[in-house]
Amino acid sequence: MLIARLIADPTTLERQLDAMTASLANTSVPVAHAAMLDFCGEVLQIETPGDDMAALRSAIDSHFAPSDTIIARDAFRVPDLFVSDMDSTMIGQECIDELADFANLKDKVAAITERAMQGELDFESALRERVALLEGLGEDAITRCLDERIRPNDGARVLVETLKAKGCRTVLVTGGFHHFADIVAELIGFERVVGNRLEVSGGKLTGGLVGGITDSSTKKAVLDEELAKLGDRACAMAAGDGANDIPMIEAATFGIAYRAKPKARAAANGWVDRGDLTALLKLLEVREEEWVA
Repeated sequence: MLIARLIADPTTLERQLDAMTASLANTSVPVAHAAMLDFCGEVLQIETPGDDMAALRSAIDSHFAPSDTIIARDAFRVPDLFVSDMDSTMIGQECIDELADFANLKDKVAAITERAMQGELDFESALRERVALLEGLGEDAITRCLDERIRPNDGARVLVETLKAKGCRTVLVTGGFHHFADIVAELIGFERVVGNRLEVSGGKLTGGLVGGITDSSTKKAVLDEELAKLGDRACAMAAGDGANDIPMIEAATFGIAYRAKPKARAAANGWVDRGDLTALLKLLEVREEEWVA
């Protein structure tokens, strides 16, 4: 059995549901039941006795896009663990691209970032190449970048603080840098931060990194590590937008692609394409009066 919850355009929802129901009638995922959730007039729940998640998501994309959706095999519940990417997920920017602008290198660095997030380049090589381009940039540029450029995405703090209030452990894990992530985590409310460290000497970036690389395998390892502490029955939600988020998205109970690159979106069983991050609270059936503002 599959259960899908989605938020789509309310003005066309009934017509779109009728069309999808008709298209799935003789497939492996016929619509057995569909209704709006009582607590919220925005969330449509669709149930099917089938188990072909790819077919169901294809139908939802065909009939409801853009939508905010989660498809699950088990009952929905608030996760015990939330692990999220930072750049272009919890914040609206790619920190390294914005920092590179202070060295007049944004276009060059951003082009590498885009290819890495699309999965076209090896993440570690692309990271080291971009960091090397920043050699000699003053460390004060990081502070200016944070103050002038870096902003949380709409709903990020409400999502994280509400999940915490529900007993969920929250971890920010990024292929970006602690110089940014520590501040962002404090601003949004994450309890733990895992990321890369820029090497600084004499107040300037050396163009190198300190310690190991936080990459896709690290992100999944952090999710696995945190889940192990919570016990066998723990439920995880992971959110990201790029190729390096795919392993943790695939490993989570609810793997969420936030305005994501195609490969990351294809790997997820949930996505936010339409609203802000509070859409996830609605899909998890957390009433708005319970949200932590």
